[in-house]
Formats: sequence, C-alpha cells, structure tokens
Amino acid sequence: MAEQLTAVSGIRAVVLGGSRARGTHRPDSDWDLGLYYRGAPDLAALTALAGEVQGSPAEVAGPGGWGPWVDGGAWLRVDGTPVDWILRDLDRVEAVWSECRRGRYEVGVQPGHPLGFWSPAYPGEVALGRVLADPHGELAALRSEVGDYPEPLREALADAAWEAEFSVAAASKSAPSGDRLHVSLCLSRAFGILTQSLHAHHRTWCLNEKGALAATAALPDTPAGFADRAGEALRGLDAAAVETAAALVDEVRAVLTRTSA
Repeated sequence: MAEQLTAVSGIRAVVLGGSRARGTHRPDSDWDLGLYYRGAPDLAALTALAGEVQGSPAEVAGPGGWGPWVDGGAWLRVDGTPVDWILRDLDRVEAVWSECRRGRYEVGVQPGHPLGFWSPAYPGEVALGRVLADPHGELAALRSEVGDYPEPLREALADAAWEAEFSVAAASKSAPSGDRLHVSLCLSRAFGILTQSLHAHHRTWCLNEKGALAATAALPDTPAGFADRAGEALRGLDAAAVETAAALVDEVRAVLTRTSA
C-alpha cells in the first residue's frame, strides 16, 4: 500500500506511526499511515486508491478537511482491519522543525486533540515512526536530523510548566463552587503540560494526550505515583484534587530545575 501511495502525484513518503510503529500496540490497534506530501496531492487518485484497497467506496478528506494541524486523510477498513491515512504537509513539517530547533513551538486547536496539538509532534512523528516508502530520500534526511532532540526546545517545553501552576490556581477558584467543568479543564490542561515538560526534560518526544500519563510515569525522576495521583484528582475535581495537582506541579518543577542528563 505504501508503494501505491507514493505513486500518487504529490505524495513523497509514507510512514507507519502510532502504537504499531512504537511496538506498544494491541491486537485491535489501528494502522496509522502518515502520507507526507508537497504541494497539492492528487485527491481524486487517493480516493480511487482508497476505494480499491478497501473494496468499497471511500471518502478522502483533502488538506484542511480535518482541521488546521491534522490536514486530512481517510478512515478505512482493509480486510476488516482499521487503517488510517493521515496527511502531513512535508513543507510545513520541515518549517516546524526549523522553529523547534530555535526553541519555538505552537499549541493549536485541533479536533481530536482536546489539549491542543503541540507542534513538536510533527518532528516527533518522524523520529518515532517507521518509514515504509521514501523514494526520494526526503524522510530519511529529516529523520537523521530529528534524532537529536534540540536543547532550545527542551528548555522551552520545560519552562512551559509555569502554565500548569497557573491552571491549578485557576481551578482552585472554581472548586469551592462545584464548577466541575472548569476544574476538570484546568487540571487536565495542567497535567497535559506536565507530561510535555517531563518528556522534553528527558529529550523524549510526546506526541499527544493518549497514553501520556502512563508514558510520563515511566520516565526517570517522575514524581512517585504520578499517573495514579493525576487520575485521582481528575475523578475528585474538588479542593482536595486541586491540592493534589498543586503538589504534583511543585514536584515536577523541582525535577525540571535539575541539570538534564
């Protein structure tokens, strides 16, 4: 399938991503294929190929069809197995990587990413993915660069932990009135930021919210019981939950102030 995809005009490379690329998948996990393109991919050809591999008519969303960061793609079933095509603008990925090397990143609104799409996910996907087809060698070249986590990005994402403290403080004002929506959003945001900061501290890519608590708990020096304590706070959503979150923020920031290995 990867070879067929790179034969489509505009598609430059195909990368296996997600849990299957990292070896953490379950038997029922999707197959996530990143379709890296330049210019305007041939949407008609992609739609025809999608219908062919699925064995039934399929819809392919073009660039921008799924939002500003996850460009578009298709949700397919091939021989009963879910296969996702996810478009990635290679020019934009390279531009984001250039910014990351300078310590600059964005967090954008994107459907499917409740805590926002963190732009370092673009180079992170290249670093953690498995290249299936790269006839022009463009992904191989980029992959050789993203293997070294940029120190300016590490510092910037570690410094982002200040916002986690700010979010917990905001939650503390809403908890007494029982405003569970606001408290849950503030605490979720705080924990999401802490996962990004701790991953960056260890120069490890954190791509999104899925599995982030467990992955962070497995990192060296993460506060004891990090995932369980965060989960308990998100279940409680009361003053005690805010106190738990505040303690975690303090402990994480103490870790971040240590000299990185």
